Amino acid sequence: EEISQQLHKAQETAVHEQATLPAKALAASYEVAHLVAKAQKPHTIAESLILPAAIAMTLAMHGEKIASALKQIPLSNDTVSKRIIEIANDMKCQIIERVKNCRFSLQLDESTDVTSVAQLLVFVRYSYEGKLHEDMLFCSPMEGRCTSSDIFNCLNGWMEDAGLQWANCLSICTDGAAAMLGKNKGLKAKVLSVAPHAKFTHCIIHKEALPSKTLEPELNNVLQTAIKMVNFIKSRPLNTRLFTLLCQEMGSSHESLLFHSEVRSLSRGKVRTFLSDANSAFAHHLTDSEWIARLAYLSCIFDKLNMLNLSLQGLNTNILTLSDKVNAFTKKLQRWAVRAESGDFEMFSELHDFLEEEDVNVNSSKASINVHLQSLLEKFHQYFPTGNVENYDWIRQPFTSCSSNDLSSELEDALLELSSDRTMQTSFFWVCVKQEPPDLGKKALEMLLPFASTYLCEVSFSAMGVIKTKQRNRLSLEKSLITAVASLSPRLTKILSEAQAQVSH
Repeated sequence: EEISQQLHKAQETAVHEQATLPAKALAASYEVAHLVAKAQKPHTIAESLILPAAIAMTLAMHGEKIASALKQIPLSNDTVSKRIIEIANDMKCQIIERVKNCRFSLQLDESTDVTSVAQLLVFVRYSYEGKLHEDMLFCSPMEGRCTSSDIFNCLNGWMEDAGLQWANCLSICTDGAAAMLGKNKGLKAKVLSVAPHAKFTHCIIHKEALPSKTLEPELNNVLQTAIKMVNFIKSRPLNTRLFTLLCQEMGSSHESLLFHSEVRSLSRGKVRTFLSDANSAFAHHLTDSEWIARLAYLSCIFDKLNMLNLSLQGLNTNILTLSDKVNAFTKKLQRWAVRAESGDFEMFSELHDFLEEEDVNVNSSKASINVHLQSLLEKFHQYFPTGNVENYDWIRQPFTSCSSNDLSSELEDALLELSSDRTMQTSFFWVCVKQEPPDLGKKALEMLLPFASTYLCEVSFSAMGVIKTKQRNRLSLEKSLITAVASLSPRLTKILSEAQAQVSH
């Protein structure tokens, strides 16, 4: 009888394992599909690589019995595509549920994919459970000429279908194109007709790039010649290979850069010889000390501009923090201009080292450098006029700022009360961003919610280029892109409860 009970128990365990295995295989299928989408890989990789690799590893470490169970996981191309669509739909539902009853800001941009279809990307920033979140709202293909009317109709139609209210939209960030910011026929005019309170912000990264394009004629000639040198080498496979060997002989850590701070007089002579042997008309420039001094300056100033550009990128940025970075760079420009006027180029390391080693008279180059620094400074003042950012110090330091010109008398009184309440010091930010903040918190959100750049759109365009290729040109882009760039996690328990477990075959 005891043996009979043991056999019966073993049978029950086997039946239970057999019944639960398809459900586990289904869950594993969704997990793998999510990973494939996040990695921006072709959907076929799950069946052709991931599953065989998982079986091989499990077989080596745990044996045939456990490895054979993995074969039941459904991971065909169509299955993975279906899973990604379901995951993306769940993420969209989560975002809409969060945004529906709160204030939000948008950033949007349009670009063309590999099939020449214009894709409109829209991201949203909103407050949820005491924190600011930013997620992709939707990606939609555009038809026709992609005019401001087309963009607005697409955006407005999507918001109506999703049940979002224009009254809750605080701001919209764009790249500053005429179709976006036109006063009469642009997207801005059309949005203001339905949301007159909405503010439009010009992407600060695009604005920063505009002053960088201004170059004095002498410096521009140097830059164009350097570009031609690079093209002369890179456009010919033989020259590229020979130049790589030259860099290896010089012991350079870079083998594909024409000029670098480590390339001194010896290596410059070798490069000049290389260009002469290749019958290049550019060789004589490497004997011109003033030309090299200007090139060294361009290398330094572009490096500093690139560092500023990189510092303006990233997630969860806002107008206040990015404005501080631009203001800091503008002040540096002022200091650099003063020091350059006196002949001190220590802040430009490559130029400074070159001048010291070569003992070059840089008077003629100094004039063009000073003119460029002043021009750059004027452009930064033009594109980034001195604003009233200090008026919002109470947002970052509410307990040290007791007044602000931006606040009404009633809100200023509220700020005085807050600055005197030591108990509130640890919870002020939560008060600012929770779903039903006080009036002072609402005012703070007007500065914290708006996007300062279209960084998320630009990053997603890069992902779009990886996801939708010539080999995958019929792919449903929106679902794959949302799943790839989303910061949310899919509610797999909910999805699985609505799905039917099917064993792969």
